Amino acid sequence: MLVLAVNWLAHERHENEVAVIFAKLEAASRQEPGCLMYVVHRHVDDPRRFFIYEQYRDAAALEAHRNSPHFQEYAVKALRNIGERQQGDLYKPLSND
Repeated sequence: MLVLAVNWLAHERHENEVAVIFAKLEAASRQEPGCLMYVVHRHVDDPRRFFIYEQYRDAAALEAHRNSPHFQEYAVKALRNIGERQQGDLYKPLSND
């Protein structure tokens, strides 16, 4: 299993638009066969900040996600001009060799 933890920051006055796009991306991503979990979080005190927690079966599943039409539409195209990915870190569980 692979875990991807991503931090996003919406541009000012676009935070609600970013939230709508992330909701669509979350719903579509959860339908992928290799996606084990995909949850978008919004910061409690700063509505511009988002945290995305993703789990994939393996590297091939993560690659399939990145190449999916919905990822290209929402993450690559729609979010590009209204927010920015600040950090993305890839993890694997200690118990998963």
